[in-house]
Amino acid sequence: MTRVAAVDCGTNSIRLLVADADPETGELVDLDRRMTIVRLGQGVDRTGRLAPEALERTFAACREYAAAIKEYGAQRLRFVATSASRDAENRDEFVRGVLDILGVEPEVITGDQEAEFSFTGATKELEGRADLAKPFLVVDIGGGSTEFVVGDDRVRAARSVDVGCVRMTERHLVVDGKVTDPPTAGQIAAMRADIEAALDLAERTVPLREAHTLVGLAGSVTTVAAIALGLDAYDSTKIHHARIGLDRVRSISDDLLRATHEQRAAHRAMHPGRVDVIAAGALVLLAIMERIGAQEVVVSEHDILDGIAWSIA
Repeated sequence: MTRVAAVDCGTNSIRLLVADADPETGELVDLDRRMTIVRLGQGVDRTGRLAPEALERTFAACREYAAAIKEYGAQRLRFVATSASRDAENRDEFVRGVLDILGVEPEVITGDQEAEFSFTGATKELEGRADLAKPFLVVDIGGGSTEFVVGDDRVRAARSVDVGCVRMTERHLVVDGKVTDPPTAGQIAAMRADIEAALDLAERTVPLREAHTLVGLAGSVTTVAAIALGLDAYDSTKIHHARIGLDRVRSISDDLLRATHEQRAAHRAMHPGRVDVIAAGALVLLAIMERIGAQEVVVSEHDILDGIAWSIA
């Protein structure tokens, strides 16, 4: 067993996994898995820069994670940064801060690298499942981007597009600094058109419709699953590998798009940091399912974070 620590810093959240990994058996045993909403991508789509307050929220989480990594005695650490830090003009400031706190430089990976990590993390446990036909389409709906990966025993094609729950919310649902509650029909139509254009782009290189099993990752998907399951509190053991039908996803997406902030926040399984962006995330998921004709999505709690851990095991 090798004790590893993986950090995934995205547009909306930063997450830590400390685990014991056995490459010979394929076993990954969690010791600590946590997530903090830091909204690193706050305003990046508009300004092209990481906001000072967003950087400070991220560095505060990094200091907490550094203490946990030291406590568990992880032998190897890898820090991967995704969409927001790829886009920012001042990403060097972010890199220096992480290096000072954690002792490693964040790897600002490409969208294709992000997609491969997501595929490995999501599908390693699904190998050999007779009820899930290959090829898999793994979809990771993040804050700033969405990754699409088609593969069976290996990745066949991958693409990252700039459509995520935070980016779509800020681009289409924010007026005068506030999220419209609920959004107008025109705002929803513009957001849907943006998502459809991104799907057109993804389909140029990834055969989305050839997949037989859709696997959905990240907070937008798991939150929709928590709502679909009627959970009073977020429970990853019930969400992991849940299968949510298209009609249920459509109903939830419609409800979230009609809801006010207070009505969305009333879902007790929803993290407070997702309340303003979940409607956009749910619409991205719905658009994907409708595009490829998927009748259900298999929800995975294992994703890019697990893929990062395996990469250093």
